[in-house]
Amino acid sequence: MSANIRALCAQVCFAVVEQGRSLAEEVPLKAAKVEGKDKGLLQELCYGVLRHLPELENDVRQFLAKPLKGKQRVCHFLILVGIYQLKYTRIPDHAALNETVSATGKLKSGHLKNLVNGVLRNFQRQHQKQNSNPESEQEVSANLLPEPIFYNHPSWFIKLVKAAYPEQWSTILTANMQRPPMWLRTNVSQQSSDAYQQQLAELAIELAAIEPKSKALKLDQAIDVNKLPNFSSGAASVQDAAAQQSARLLDCQPGDHVLDCCAAPGGKTCHLIEQTPELASVTALDVDERRLARVQENLERIGLNAKLQCGDATKPESWWDGTQYDRILLDAPCSATGVIRRHPDIKWLRKADDIEALAELQAQILRKMWSLLKPGGTLLYATCSVLPQENSEQIAQFLAQQSDAQLIELPEYQGKIGWQILPGEQDMDGFYYAKLVKSAS
Repeated sequence: MSANIRALCAQVCFAVVEQGRSLAEEVPLKAAKVEGKDKGLLQELCYGVLRHLPELENDVRQFLAKPLKGKQRVCHFLILVGIYQLKYTRIPDHAALNETVSATGKLKSGHLKNLVNGVLRNFQRQHQKQNSNPESEQEVSANLLPEPIFYNHPSWFIKLVKAAYPEQWSTILTANMQRPPMWLRTNVSQQSSDAYQQQLAELAIELAAIEPKSKALKLDQAIDVNKLPNFSSGAASVQDAAAQQSARLLDCQPGDHVLDCCAAPGGKTCHLIEQTPELASVTALDVDERRLARVQENLERIGLNAKLQCGDATKPESWWDGTQYDRILLDAPCSATGVIRRHPDIKWLRKADDIEALAELQAQILRKMWSLLKPGGTLLYATCSVLPQENSEQIAQFLAQQSDAQLIELPEYQGKIGWQILPGEQDMDGFYYAKLVKSAS
């Protein structure tokens, strides 16, 4: 294993925490510099450090006399990478220590080699001592550690989740720390779910579960997509079971004109067409030209067609041709707090004051999209958030202001405004849906 992996990981974590970059941007840039099998290790270390960041920071504080500053900050993250390996991976301690200390040279911080070595070895000794009595240590941690460290979430988010889910907040935070499963969506325009399950079985690819509403398939273990039967020709796609509910709930009919608003990267666009190939038209709208390229890639792999439209959802007058839509899927920009288990950097990229600004943007887009909907048409509002400000409160406010809007009751609502899926429910991501219909008169 190359020491370069640890150096790259330290650079990724530095870029996310100190510069506001995302894991989705940074990991592929660095992964391009390493060999195949090391790509997995790079991702494991980067995601792991950011998943456990407050806890690792707390560990470092015990052994570092004064914080590293300026250009030395990258080495601070290298120490976090080292501690994460010692605590959470099967890499032998001697290998983790040697490779991490050696990485100081790759970061042009060789003068900090002894410091990094000392901190990691001191942590190793303490960790080995704690491991001799893990139950006692866990009990002490739960009682003495501040919640942001114990749960590895920012305090502002814990406060909001506690307020929204007084009975479930701890379960939500715990679910966010789990490794996400790999869910598949069968392309039913090519074959049935049962037929694809048979193909998986023939290749000894085992299923752990089938989500009953969407027929999403959960693999027992994540695998390379190229090992999936006919993946390159669009027989299946990787998509969480929560996201797969959208096509079922929107319930498009043959001949419909459909708008997928904020469509990138295009999984839901493809799913809508797979479910109802006889649609009159599908427009995939996104404000980002680069992200629309991802939609095109997904469409081409599966062999589907849609109109790609680059435009601002808050300013439809700049791109809309005046033809109203029968169905609109509004996958609104949101805090993404329901998909933290897949994107642990969300915890450190989002700030408390982002939520109010996002809620206002959502309200603005919702009003504009409503004006593009035909009388009698259906709009499905969706987010991957768990915060009521973006979900049930957003829809309640819209219904109070929009006299021609009616909430369609679904069994999933259970007496609430919309369907809130919490992280980990049936091993799905956190998601929210509300189905609205526009009065025909």
